[in-house]
Amino acid sequence: MSSPTQMASLAILVSLVCAALASDAAAVRVELTRIHADPSLIASQFVRDALRRDMHRHNARQLAASSSDGTVSAPTQISPTPGEYLMTLAIGTPPLSYQAIADTGSDLIWTQCAPCSSQCFQQPTPLYNPSSSTTFGVLPCNSSLSMCAAALAGTTPPPGCACMYNQTYGSGWTFVFQGSETFTFGSSTPANQARVPGIAFGCSNASGGFNTSSASGLVGLGRGSLSLVSQLGVPKFSYCLTAYQDTNSTSTLLLGPSASLNDTGVSSTPFVAGPSSAPMSTYYYLNLTGISLGTTALSIPPNALSLKADGTGGFIIDSGTTITLLGNTAYQQVRAAVVSLVTLATTDGSAATGLDLCFELPSSTSSPPAMPSMTLHFDGADMVLPAESYMMSDSDLWCLAMQNQTDGGLSILGNYQQQNMHILYDVGQETLSFAPAKCSTL
Repeated sequence: MSSPTQMASLAILVSLVCAALASDAAAVRVELTRIHADPSLIASQFVRDALRRDMHRHNARQLAASSSDGTVSAPTQISPTPGEYLMTLAIGTPPLSYQAIADTGSDLIWTQCAPCSSQCFQQPTPLYNPSSSTTFGVLPCNSSLSMCAAALAGTTPPPGCACMYNQTYGSGWTFVFQGSETFTFGSSTPANQARVPGIAFGCSNASGGFNTSSASGLVGLGRGSLSLVSQLGVPKFSYCLTAYQDTNSTSTLLLGPSASLNDTGVSSTPFVAGPSSAPMSTYYYLNLTGISLGTTALSIPPNALSLKADGTGGFIIDSGTTITLLGNTAYQQVRAAVVSLVTLATTDGSAATGLDLCFELPSSTSSPPAMPSMTLHFDGADMVLPAESYMMSDSDLWCLAMQNQTDGGLSILGNYQQQNMHILYDVGQETLSFAPAKCSTL
């Protein structure tokens, strides 16, 4: 085990990371696996479970946004439900493989560590033991990557000081200390792997309130300094999420030079500068200026989904949220437009699916009626969603796969609406680019 005095400086670590990514990983490709519902569950139950988790996540964000320091219930979800995506990576030397949730709405890298108290949740892979790794080091509490650095500004911490903190999410909590470790990314083939030293991460010996057996941690891909993207120093990353009804194919995450859009019909829109306080500072904000259904532009006020001066409102893209969430003014316009085009009887699907607008299909073998595409209008770019990316069918229900919230809250583009869309986050150029794609063949 390395001592803090043996750890390289941040500048050296960044150089090592960039060199590793350039030499060992000209094409870092990571498979993403969507967590599917229990096969015995019907689609409506899958949606209900995903929405319940989405709303817990959203409520935590709203609480954090309304707190003075942004620390109330910060969204560090370690409790996967259907609709989330897992990536495989390895930690330590020798490398221990494990699965973690990939989340653009978080900036933390986190896993459970041995020895772990009886309060730790069950996970599908063996616990990582820092004492068994030759590359583990405690992250000094005054490191620029330490979550304790701000609180210790202007002071001289004692030698060997390590940052420990309690992180909450809804009813879940985890007590972690920060370490530094070598992580391995890429496929199981050594030639396509990248071993990157000096990654700061959270190591938990106790947690509670989480109910999971699918993941062993989380990998944040957000804009914060602790996210994987920031620590790797890569200017861009992309992912392509397969169709929801495709339960056999894996999705793809590309990091660094391999992340590019060679598809036709690429559109690009700039990121919007978000609030400076955590956790909002880690989100990828976009300027959604309007929505059309078919050729009809909906009557949504231009500022209905804009980010306000006080940090409220706004529209983000998030890989960890399943269903798109819109402020009520915009949602009601979308809802009314869909209703006007469908002759089927409407029904409140809240009890069965958690979704507000559903239509009754005549029989379980009935095909839903044809619907036009929906277009999300961003600054300089239009994202065109086919019907299967905004409508969701069950055995006897056909529902609008969007949900409403109070005006002035945070609106979110969920991963259901991102299916079969190759999406590139260019952090260096501060732009989001996207193009329709058959993600199962990427």
